[in-house]
Amino acid sequence: MSTLRVTAERLTIHEHPNADALELAQVGLYRAVVAKGAFRSGDLAVYIPEQAVLPPALIEELGLTGRLAGSRADRVRAVRLRGELSQGIVCRPRAVGEDDLVQALDSGADFAELLGIVKWVPPVPSSMSGDVEPAPELLPWVDIENLKRFPGVFEPGEPVVVTEKLHGTCCLLTFHAGSCEVQVSSKGIGAQSLALKEDGRNLYWRAVRAHGVPEAAARLAERLGADRVGVFGEVFGAGVQDLAYGAVGGGELPGYAVFDVSAVVDGRLRWLDSAELLDGELPLVPRLWSGPFDADRVLALADGRETVSGRDLHLREGVVVRPVTERHSPLLGGRAIAKVVSGAYLTRKGGTEFE
Repeated sequence: MSTLRVTAERLTIHEHPNADALELAQVGLYRAVVAKGAFRSGDLAVYIPEQAVLPPALIEELGLTGRLAGSRADRVRAVRLRGELSQGIVCRPRAVGEDDLVQALDSGADFAELLGIVKWVPPVPSSMSGDVEPAPELLPWVDIENLKRFPGVFEPGEPVVVTEKLHGTCCLLTFHAGSCEVQVSSKGIGAQSLALKEDGRNLYWRAVRAHGVPEAAARLAERLGADRVGVFGEVFGAGVQDLAYGAVGGGELPGYAVFDVSAVVDGRLRWLDSAELLDGELPLVPRLWSGPFDADRVLALADGRETVSGRDLHLREGVVVRPVTERHSPLLGGRAIAKVVSGAYLTRKGGTEFE
């Protein structure tokens, strides 16, 4: 899930091809449907991204009562309006003046606290929870930002790898070479420097034991001479999320696929190529394409059918893009890595979003 920031943006306005009274306001590569004439290209406005939860007063002010998602009709999610995908809300709340927008555009200020906006936290089913213990040396996963929000992450023509993004739940495993200790966690719990105590009923522990992830991590630590190895995988299948990829999920052998690897070698954290290191050792997320970065090609790859099952069972969630050579991104302030989520996935009916 991306970080939540409510920011000032300079808009580009496009015609809506199917509605005379609507237009499309572009922010990065996102487009949000707005009333015709509400904004002009070059105007400044507040952009509220998907997964934001709005307070009642702001919902009423923006005229969105009863029109948002969730049981309380207060969550922003992607919708199709007259055939066009609308992602996020473009607006001018009374609490944010023109001077505030100008200053925030330069400073990158976040209006979330001012407007009372918080990030939506997915529910956690009992099979994904459990007793926890402190894990200060657990190797955590990171939030991946959306390429549509930050289109300048990659240089045109930069060699990149595009992998399929799976709709499951993120499983973190850290292997400690000195003690041979294995720690397992979820993304949300791991972000709190906590690990799940081993329990045969827990989905994450069942997945890593069933697929031999601790043993693979131990072999990798020995090959690399690493103090710690982090293996990051997606657990999926029936009973995990609404897209199951033909896997049982809730049974003894949940679906599992590695999407990233990190290691601490000589005291330095390194992010490594999981396909290069673990091919033949563990299941991997499908690699869809590798070549010079082209935004249009990446956006096209985000749509289509899943390739995990080999049977095109359902739609694809999206893709993850990273450079062939791992590097830092000044734009993101961290790893150069981004995702693109399929419009069909975002607007599907009856979807689940457990973390």
